[in-house]
Amino acid sequence: MNLPNAITTLRIVLAPVTAILLMQPSSSSRLLAMGVFLVAAVSDLVDGALARQRGEITDFGKLVDPIADKLLLVATLVPFYLLTSADPELGHIPLFGAIGLWVLAVFFGREIVVTWLRTRAARRGTIVAARQSGKYKAFAQNVFIGSMILWLAYRTDVEASGGVLSFGTAWDTFHGWFTAISLTVAIGLTVYSFFVYVQAFRAPPSGADA
Repeated sequence: MNLPNAITTLRIVLAPVTAILLMQPSSSSRLLAMGVFLVAAVSDLVDGALARQRGEITDFGKLVDPIADKLLLVATLVPFYLLTSADPELGHIPLFGAIGLWVLAVFFGREIVVTWLRTRAARRGTIVAARQSGKYKAFAQNVFIGSMILWLAYRTDVEASGGVLSFGTAWDTFHGWFTAISLTVAIGLTVYSFFVYVQAFRAPPSGADA
């Protein structure tokens, strides 16, 4: 268990902690969930960089790192869906309202199919190089998730105060539209990176997987 792998393992532990905090009906718990999510998201950048710098790339890291990423995605998107479906006012996102089941289908569907394609490619001894679109997709998803966690904390505070906007109409409008736009971009890049990866699978170039 080297340092990069320990950091990856920590991210796995932080995923359910984030989900539990999100499901607590208080703005303070959801703000704490934001802090935990940020630690987990940053650790995703740190463990890979450390592994390459220290020459400690291991089979364990290659196996567990993508699992940790997917667990964090599940640990945030599922609570988003459950909370905003049960309480539409808690979501109240421009264009979207609540986080619908179709949003989860897009995000999770991409991961499931790409994982299946990678498994098939590995069985025939083919390595499909990672694409830059996948990195953009992951960044856009993290921006949306972070914004959505803060939005849930904010809307929780608004509901607790009887509908009084904590930071005023301007902040409510800006934050709401930022969350909606970041979700739109994340969905677009998720779909785009899916088709880029499918095309790469059909005609795999040489390179290392990531």
